[in-house]
Amino acid sequence: MKFSLSWLKDHLETTATLEDLSDALTMLGLEVEEIHDPAKALGAFTVAKIISTEQHPNADKLRLCKVATAKGEMQVVCGAPNAREGLTGIFAPEGAYVPGIDMTLKPTEIRGVQSNGMMCSERELELSEEHNGIIDLEGDFEVGMAAADALGVNDPVIEIAITPNRPDCTGVRGIARDLAAMGVGTLKAETIEAVPGTFESDTKVELKFDSAPACQLFLGRMIKGVKNGPSPDWLQKKLRAIGLRPINALVDITNYMSFDRARPLHVFDADKLSGTVHARMGRTGEEFLALDGKEYKADDSMCVIADDNGMLGLGGVMGGEATGCTEDTVNVFVECALFDPITIATAGRKTGITSDARFRFERGVDPEFAHDGMEMATRLILDMCGGDASTVESAGSIPEWRREIAFDTARVRKLTGLELNDACIFSILEALGFESDSTSSPAKVTPPSWRPDVHGSADLVEEAVRVHGINEVKPTPLPRLHAVAKPILTPMQGRVRLARRGLASRGLSEAVTWAFCSKQQAELFGGGQKALELANPISSELSDMRPSILATLAAAAQRNIDRGMRDVALFEVGAHYADETPEGQSTSAAGVRAGNTTREWQGASVPDVFTAKEDALAALAAAGGPAANAQVSAGASEWYHPGRSGLLTLGPKVVLAQFGELHPRVVEALGLSGRVAAFEVYLDAIPAPRKKATRSRPPLDAADLMPVRRDFAFVVSKDVAGSDLLKAARSADKKLITDAQIFDIYEGAGIDVASKSVAIEVTLQPTGQTMTDKDIDAVSEKIVASVHNATGGTLRG
Repeated sequence: MKFSLSWLKDHLETTATLEDLSDALTMLGLEVEEIHDPAKALGAFTVAKIISTEQHPNADKLRLCKVATAKGEMQVVCGAPNAREGLTGIFAPEGAYVPGIDMTLKPTEIRGVQSNGMMCSERELELSEEHNGIIDLEGDFEVGMAAADALGVNDPVIEIAITPNRPDCTGVRGIARDLAAMGVGTLKAETIEAVPGTFESDTKVELKFDSAPACQLFLGRMIKGVKNGPSPDWLQKKLRAIGLRPINALVDITNYMSFDRARPLHVFDADKLSGTVHARMGRTGEEFLALDGKEYKADDSMCVIADDNGMLGLGGVMGGEATGCTEDTVNVFVECALFDPITIATAGRKTGITSDARFRFERGVDPEFAHDGMEMATRLILDMCGGDASTVESAGSIPEWRREIAFDTARVRKLTGLELNDACIFSILEALGFESDSTSSPAKVTPPSWRPDVHGSADLVEEAVRVHGINEVKPTPLPRLHAVAKPILTPMQGRVRLARRGLASRGLSEAVTWAFCSKQQAELFGGGQKALELANPISSELSDMRPSILATLAAAAQRNIDRGMRDVALFEVGAHYADETPEGQSTSAAGVRAGNTTREWQGASVPDVFTAKEDALAALAAAGGPAANAQVSAGASEWYHPGRSGLLTLGPKVVLAQFGELHPRVVEALGLSGRVAAFEVYLDAIPAPRKKATRSRPPLDAADLMPVRRDFAFVVSKDVAGSDLLKAARSADKKLITDAQIFDIYEGAGIDVASKSVAIEVTLQPTGQTMTDKDIDAVSEKIVASVHNATGGTLRG
């Protein structure tokens, strides 16, 4: 949102400096993004006068000008056709930066003749696109006068960021109201007088909706006998200051109303209308040529404005070229309506149209200002274009917006720590337009019609604190604790933090992606259900809630690879969604590896199912899950490679994680290539830790003796799962055996075709005394017997 300082002062009586206004706006939550002060930008430029001109000796189209400047006479080579003796223009000296040509001037020779500085055109100073000649000032201007003062462009322009909940501040008066409430100035009073109609409009208005109307109120007014020419200088200056190109008086008035009062309007050429003008839902196949020169198609989710001949434009988004006003327009029909924000946002996103009207309507305009907006626009049209106005045609009604909020002022201190008395709180609310009954307990507060974002007492607390100054909340140190603090994180919050730390320690980089994705990505990972579609997506590529974090994480990996990152290792801990219910939301830790990965014993290699399994087990262990007791089995989801994936389970029903290489179909659809390893650890599925009888930590149980490792190679049937073999080995002596891992699987010569050789490493941890060969042999015999009983395996000879 842009506005000039003088425009702000049309509504705000203030003596505050530009810096004070900037600070106040930011404190109010209207963050200042940029201040463009033309006086500073044109500080090096001054008024100069051409004393004499003569032909350049070496160029037919150039002239030598003697120019009177603030620093004396200068010789300037100029190619402008209007350069003449006596012309008063704008001079740029050596060292000045000329923005229109992106150049800093230096002493130079042009065709063998010295030239000092330059005389400037409007385009070179970024005042307009005019470049047919240098600026020719009309009037009596003193040589050396600041260019900004001579050109009348010494009005600073402020650009602020508007959050979606502040539709009132899409108009300059709303911004002025906030500043006045803070005490930066006084909001100027206004009275909008109704313009009496002298005749009844030939064109009527109507609402045609079968269900809840997408347009709640439609006002229309005929104005006959207008003369549509250029708008006055004051209006053109305001629009140019904020980057809008003046077109003609009628169009300029609608733009002024949008930025001054956050009230979009549309003006039709009445002679191009046929019958009744009405609002209705679009029909599939309807299309129109918009004012931006492009053709758009409508459907039944969009609100359109139409007459008896068909569609005229998209309501609240953009009008059509066919009924637009030109300099030949004599009779106009003014539309002022209230549209449903969701319908407007839907139409805007489907068509891709970004307009000032859409920007305001999808945030919600002031319903009570519809009639006043029509009267104000009518008065501006009559003053600038003449003509006679009809009575106002109306269809529909202003929707009910009043709501009463119970407000306990003690919540200000409770929620923010700021001590404000009731008189101060209600004074701020009143200045913002709220109606308050402070005699009741709790107080009753009614927000104004231009604040659709205020619904509860916490919102009222926010209003009071942001206007009084959030910087007034004094920092308070935490009390010094003399005992160990109680845990403040929930078990799930603890798991999230630990999982993030564990995955980062494995060399994966954390990513934070959207919780929604495209329908195509959702379908790749088991989603795409109607219930998970967003009613109001911010983009067509973010239309569905993600069924798996991998949907967005794999897309992030693809974007990194496209930008030259050949080796990608990303993880994210966040939510994914099975359905639209609260129970359908789960938290998981997921990761993706593509390109090359490095193993301690193997060197660089491509990521595979074992890489993914290591990552999944590490994340599960870091989050406090039973990684040692997790069983590995087949049956991973369809987006994994069916032969290179698996599940980590606890018993037959609890799935703790799944891991593996992504299915080639998924890899191709995401624009990736090669092997892509991925995993998902379901933090919600980790069993809650058992409650301990005491909060005291147990004594450290660290072994004094070195562990002993022994390798075994068992010949087992091909259908024996590795997890069953490891489980059997570990159970042989639960006190001595602390770990067992598979390090090799062999099939081929010397092994029966129906069998395989599985080599495992078993770790023995003695506690009381060093193990002898006899002790180790005894444990080894137990391991062999346990494996044979559980799997039928025998030692490989």
